[in-house]
Amino acid sequence: MNRREFAAAGLAGAAAMAGSAKAAGGKPFPTGFQWGVATAAHQIEGNNVNSDFWLMEHLKPTPFAEPSGDACDSYHRYEEDIALVAKLGLTTYRYSIEWARIEPEPGAWSIAELDHYRRMAESCRKLGLRPLATLHHFTAPRWLAAKGGWDDPATPGRFAAYADKATRAMGDLLDGVCTINEPNGPVEEWALRGDKATPGADAFAAFAAKAAGSSKFSTYGLGDAVKTRDGMIAGHKQARAAIKATRPHLPVGITLALTDLTAAPGGEDLYKHVYAASRTPFYEAVRGDDFVGVQSYTRVRVGPAGKLAPTERVLPMHYEYWPQALEACVREAARETHCPVLVTENGIGTENDAERIAYTEAALAGLRRCIADGVDVRGYIHWSLMDNFEWLEGYRPKFGLVAVDRTTFKRTPKPSAWRLGEIAKTNGAGVG
Repeated sequence: MNRREFAAAGLAGAAAMAGSAKAAGGKPFPTGFQWGVATAAHQIEGNNVNSDFWLMEHLKPTPFAEPSGDACDSYHRYEEDIALVAKLGLTTYRYSIEWARIEPEPGAWSIAELDHYRRMAESCRKLGLRPLATLHHFTAPRWLAAKGGWDDPATPGRFAAYADKATRAMGDLLDGVCTINEPNGPVEEWALRGDKATPGADAFAAFAAKAAGSSKFSTYGLGDAVKTRDGMIAGHKQARAAIKATRPHLPVGITLALTDLTAAPGGEDLYKHVYAASRTPFYEAVRGDDFVGVQSYTRVRVGPAGKLAPTERVLPMHYEYWPQALEACVREAARETHCPVLVTENGIGTENDAERIAYTEAALAGLRRCIADGVDVRGYIHWSLMDNFEWLEGYRPKFGLVAVDRTTFKRTPKPSAWRLGEIAKTNGAGVG
């Protein structure tokens, strides 16, 4: 958008914000607290043709509602997107770099793609933003999936080699690195189902394997949940070592998918099983990291037979409206890991932007209570900067602070974007 369009959007957003904001009066968040937004490469860049997900999206039949296609064309428009983050008044941009672009074939490292992602970090720095890069956000090279993905014992070493290349190419510009995004997600879902596979997953996995020309085909959410868990933990540790070998002072952490998990009467045993399978191993693995990334959206209540039905309203992504989850999950992660906490994702998929503002402010109020009680929280990064490709759901869910026209790719900030920017500019003084 041009300067005039941006200013006009700002006036509209400010007017809406004035009606929705709570009265100021809270103390600012800690000095240096990070305020940011997050994106993921495959969800916004477009045409990630060498990735495992691109392959799966184009199978017939496929569980994906639609293919990612051009996404938000952010591969070409990243400077515009980064400038928008800065103009909103935020301080941190969390984005991911794409392994499938950087190593499209085993050992074939693309200098041009490494330079591309370095330019992204440079763009952040020029505008005063702190770039936080994620190395693996669900997607991987198609060739890696054909070799067994994270089920293959060789994958952690391959991931460490990729981490080394990325660190050497751009580590001097980064403010931090998230190794793997939500590695605990598949094993939590598996445990909640009573250690059973997703209905239809085996059939689709066999179909994808045939299309890929490999009986070993496996990817995030489609392989053996326990092997994936153990492989990703090993990958995190080996990547962390590779990063620190080149940049010993570069902060490194992992991001975890955390629901506000509780046991209803009769669900205690299943709760313990889910926790032991999907949380304890990761909490143990990240102790000693520079931070733990908390990604929280909702709650899960466990009964004797699995998840209990929601009691609050259900959002388009099929989960409950529950902003209280962030406070509970931040406290849990801090207690279990003894690491500083960075909220690397929190948000809501909704067409109702006033609801997004209310959810965000309620979540931040809980975060303020954590900090008041002495929890070391370093920042809040909202998901997501813009409406984007939400995996199996396609482009239907709207998590963005910014709307994106699916034909022109024009970015239009919503009132929620201006509200988060105002919160950031006051360092959170007006919430909670």
